[in-house]
Amino acid sequence: MAAAVTEATFEDEVIASDTPVIVDFWAEWCGPCHAVSPVLERIAEERDGEVKVVKVNIDEEQGLAQRYGIASIPTMILFREGAPAAAVIGAQPKGAIERQLGLA
Repeated sequence: MAAAVTEATFEDEVIASDTPVIVDFWAEWCGPCHAVSPVLERIAEERDGEVKVVKVNIDEEQGLAQRYGIASIPTMILFREGAPAAAVIGAQPKGAIERQLGLA
């Protein structure tokens, strides 16, 4: 299960992470967000130790959503060495997400 990240924990969990981090920007009311969640869980399981997945609820963490320009959800951003490296917008199949994030 992907850990929920807040403004208070974002620095430690994402920016300072030694491994790449996929940040899933989502909201409880977003159907496509719920559809993509098991796909991200599978990526995290298959790439255990290579990449981790965390979730940011944009309703609860509006500052993070604004900081990273989240205009539609779900948006998944891959952070490498503390900086955004790639992004995927919308619920997509696992292969498409992996390709767009540079994991394939």
